[in-house]
Amino acid sequence: MKNLAILGSTGSVGKSTLDVVRRNNDKFQINLLTANKNFEILLKQVHEFQPKFIYLNNPDAQKSLVEAAKSLNFNTTFLTNEDELMDILSSQESEIIVAAMVGVAGLKPVHHAVKNGKQILLANKESYVVAGEMLNNLSIETGSTIFPIDSEHSAIHQCLTGIEDKGSVSRIILTGSGGPFLDRDINDFDNITPEEATSHPVWKMGKKISVDSSTMMNKCLEIIEARWLFNVKDIDVLIHPQGIIHSLVEFTDKSIIAQLSEPDMKIPIAYGLAFPERITSGSSSINFDEFNNLSFRKPDFNKFPALGLAKDCIEVGGSSFAILNAVNDECVDAFLEGKIKYLDIFKIITNVLDKSNIKEVKDLNDIFESDLEAREISKELIN
Repeated sequence: MKNLAILGSTGSVGKSTLDVVRRNNDKFQINLLTANKNFEILLKQVHEFQPKFIYLNNPDAQKSLVEAAKSLNFNTTFLTNEDELMDILSSQESEIIVAAMVGVAGLKPVHHAVKNGKQILLANKESYVVAGEMLNNLSIETGSTIFPIDSEHSAIHQCLTGIEDKGSVSRIILTGSGGPFLDRDINDFDNITPEEATSHPVWKMGKKISVDSSTMMNKCLEIIEARWLFNVKDIDVLIHPQGIIHSLVEFTDKSIIAQLSEPDMKIPIAYGLAFPERITSGSSSINFDEFNNLSFRKPDFNKFPALGLAKDCIEVGGSSFAILNAVNDECVDAFLEGKIKYLDIFKIITNVLDKSNIKEVKDLNDIFESDLEAREISKELIN
């Protein structure tokens, strides 16, 4: 059996991972579960999966967890600080690390896992957006393997598996549903509400990533992530509203391989957990009778200007990735809280990128410093 450490077990990806584990409980056991502050869900997970260790990042949530657990009887150790968490991540008992947390907060544990040569299932795209080149170089040194478990990058990985000559890849094509505003008049974008922006037509996701999907900032980040994960520079985006084809790879002979499935996160998670084998995911098969009209279109860069920022940042490099990610985080939070309008998200992002001093990134401290500076500038513009 393989021992798993799931970072962010109470979020949508963490829950889906545990669902796959539940269906394959003869193959996996849980060594560690972590969350930010949702101790109620974490306690339920502890009761079912009996992990050896759990960790809550939020101090108040830690206290609530300890209090709530007094009446329960289970043999789980409560980790109380980040150093203890890092020790468990580097231990032999944590064979596979599922990085399912949201945001740049996931960078430090992901970096630590790569440093210790772990197999990592990566849903935390922000880590590879802000530190992709650094993590690549480190993984070569340590022998760490990184399996993306977001649908698009998992699809690319599946398309490339078995291809010995990676130099034959000419282009990666990331697909996207287009989000809830694909056909909405651009002149009405300023009236978009948080409720509308978090109502995705295909995927069930958290609020932050749903807003990113609506602005297509998620595709911007995915382009950057794909650049580092697969070492390919020619990356395009194709709008595919049905969400059945998750990405495509074009080769030098102009043939294209695509990966198709129902839009269900459990499929890429199961693929990453069992690779190179295949296991039950719990998803359903595609009913092709229902999809007799799979459609595609080019993205509208006027409606979704965030798409253009990816290539700009790849060209500039350095701390631009950390700045882009940080400002977007702050703007999405401000939009969800009603502090700014929908169109202000992109305006503030470009404003901060233009004002910022792009620096060379040598270590994690450089990334965290740029992240903090960008957030402070963003908050000034927001408030």
